[in-house]
Amino acid sequence: MSDVDVETCEQTVIHTDVVQTVSEAMSNDEDMDNVADLFKLFGDRTRIRLLRALYQSEMCVCDLAYLLDMTQSAVSHQLRVLKQAKLVKNRREGKVVYYSLSDQHVMQILVQAYDHIKE
Repeated sequence: MSDVDVETCEQTVIHTDVVQTVSEAMSNDEDMDNVADLFKLFGDRTRIRLLRALYQSEMCVCDLAYLLDMTQSAVSHQLRVLKQAKLVKNRREGKVVYYSLSDQHVMQILVQAYDHIKE
């Protein structure tokens, strides 16, 4: 045998009942594509920093730009991407626009991710 043992099945399908059950439980391709796209958004350090800040508190673009040492234009661009993905929402108070996480799901994703890397 080679240095690397590779496990292979001699039959194409051994456990048809398991394969059938899992197949029925699998999401459709469109849903899987949407989940993959969501995780791509989390693959950007700047967006993670913005989400992490908004996890702590609702903030305006000016404060986010100062906190993250970024231009307001760069922050606004990333917030627009996050808003289109329904990860953040905004509200206007006079001339100031405040951003926050869209819902508990976004918080849960962040908490789970941080918990996972801390294990």
